Amino acid sequence: MSEDGQPEPDRVEGAPHPRDTLRLFGQEEAEAEFLDAFNRGRVHHGWMITGPRGTGKATLAWSIARFLLATPDPGADDGGMFGEMLAPARAESLAIPEDHPVTRRMVAGAEPGLFVLRRGVSETTGRLKAQITVDEARRLKGFFTLSAADGGRRVVIVDATDELNTSAANALLKLLEEPPARTTLLLVTHQPSGLLPTIRSRCRLLRLKPLEPQAMEAALEQAGITINQPERLAALAEGSVGAAVRLAMLDGLKLYGEWIAILGSLPRLDRARAQALADAAAARGAEESRALLLSLLDQALARLSRAGATGQPPMPEAAPGEAEVFARLAPTPHHARLWAAEAQEIGARLRHGTAVNLDPAALILDTVFRLQRAAGGG
Repeated sequence: MSEDGQPEPDRVEGAPHPRDTLRLFGQEEAEAEFLDAFNRGRVHHGWMITGPRGTGKATLAWSIARFLLATPDPGADDGGMFGEMLAPARAESLAIPEDHPVTRRMVAGAEPGLFVLRRGVSETTGRLKAQITVDEARRLKGFFTLSAADGGRRVVIVDATDELNTSAANALLKLLEEPPARTTLLLVTHQPSGLLPTIRSRCRLLRLKPLEPQAMEAALEQAGITINQPERLAALAEGSVGAAVRLAMLDGLKLYGEWIAILGSLPRLDRARAQALADAAAARGAEESRALLLSLLDQALARLSRAGATGQPPMPEAAPGEAEVFARLAPTPHHARLWAAEAQEIGARLRHGTAVNLDPAALILDTVFRLQRAAGGG
């Protein structure tokens, strides 16, 4: 939620909003690529920021926007009417001081040179719309009209571009084809292959990568989240800070450890442990934890299949004893293929059961019994 109580589609629950995150970790290559273009005076009008979810795409977009609005063009000698612009030296970092006027205005949502195109809130339901509609896109016209008078730089963040409906995507394409002067568009996208080819072709690409454990730990510390097992969390989050925040907030390492313990008991099965897990998943108010629990099973089976197929134990382990359990259950590529097929079947049954609101406890127990049969326990 924003400070005024409105839901924000670009916020990860439990973590600061990207506009409040002043430092980006683990994406030095993408940052350097943009700075090189800026220092050479060749900032493209459209930048597509892509990569796995939770790796800092929105944070990079806000960092670039803050930098562009606070920094004069290379070689400029204008200090700004009120002295707000930084010295026009070669830029070595996107960092802008916390007390800079542009930073303060962006945090307050009052920066006139910035427009954020994202899903709006339905007037009838009060909930976020499923897509970015053309009505939101049309607001750009007013933004460019009002911001044209000062002649300064303007930045548009689209988060996420994947959520544009057809009409909104066409409106964005027109803007990319005929960009207003001194305007930079930053398109955050999780799946660029699903966008219009004409949109992709008019943007320069900045590709982000999964974070290493050290960068993950630093990013979580900045978000105010302290963890005891950063390497295990990084392994389970697969380099995504967003996933790591969710895992940390919902005790995901413990939940994953429960799945590994149950797999480790197969084919005999620790029924008491399975029942306790099912009961916890069915508890009132446990919807988020239950959704995470099911996704962690899918992840455990994927890691199991991969370990069996490659003959390599998971490194680092995401739970104590994970490598030993996987080596026993999938000692050969043949076993790995069987587990991969079973994972597909289990995933389909879980999605169907969730969609038709089957009893969560019964759904979990049915899944555990399928795992037992797959392990040769009857």
